[in-house]
Amino acid sequence: MPTSRRHFLQQTAGLVTAYALQPWLEPWVEFRRHFKVGACDWSLGKSADLAAFELAKTIGLPGIQVNLGNLANDLHLRQPALQAQYLAMSKSTGVKISSLAISELNNVPYKSDPRTEQWVSDSIDVARAFGVRVVLLAFFVKNDLRNDPEGMQEVIKRLKKVAPKAEQAGVILGIESYLTAEEHLHIMREVGSPAIKVFYDFRNAADAGNDIYAELKTLGKENICELHMKENRLLLGKGTIDWPRVATALREIGYRGDNWMQIEWAKPDAEDVVTAYRYNLAYLKDLF
Repeated sequence: MPTSRRHFLQQTAGLVTAYALQPWLEPWVEFRRHFKVGACDWSLGKSADLAAFELAKTIGLPGIQVNLGNLANDLHLRQPALQAQYLAMSKSTGVKISSLAISELNNVPYKSDPRTEQWVSDSIDVARAFGVRVVLLAFFVKNDLRNDPEGMQEVIKRLKKVAPKAEQAGVILGIESYLTAEEHLHIMREVGSPAIKVFYDFRNAADAGNDIYAELKTLGKENICELHMKENRLLLGKGTIDWPRVATALREIGYRGDNWMQIEWAKPDAEDVVTAYRYNLAYLKDLF
């Protein structure tokens, strides 16, 4: 068979196959179009540090999730002067501020310490200054809500107070915890505000013994604001989580969130952060 004719037939067969698969492919193409992959500045070793922008640029990350700071520096990202430096660095590097986090709540619990109410309220102002939609509220270590009904009730009480401000600002406060999907939904129902959602971390949920694939269906697309992608000291795809299945489950529920997913703690101890996070970025871009 002449080469030109063989080439034509191969092309035609490929087009026929693609056309036949189009109804199946279209949802995947639409789904993959929306996501951007960032990383947590603390996982890059640059928590609440301007140097995170240059490191993220070196890796090739389009954005970073930024921690507001810690008790020692009085959550310094609340300072307008520092916010201006962050915005300038974001502009010069081309690395976006994708979302915020208050990791210090793990050490100074939102469920009990009165200082944290002001922190959460102020984080909404910082989010507005940066033009981001999501603030992660961490509920681990001293702030863990498991088997703590009194702590959960206090969190509900505090979120009810701050939720109207978040709603007005167009900011979502994302709860990241070891709680089950049903317990997260209970908090959201009690608060009764669209500004309170779940910041879903697949590794944390799996470590807590939860069925992550079932939980995605239980929570649904409307109740998850953003995602953490991690394997705790392993590269993505090298641990126990079936990430292709995660991608399928997210597509099936029609998840969008704020379009960002953040790589967190996905680096073997012996590997440098640039190499590890370039690998993780490529892995997630291939899936999403």
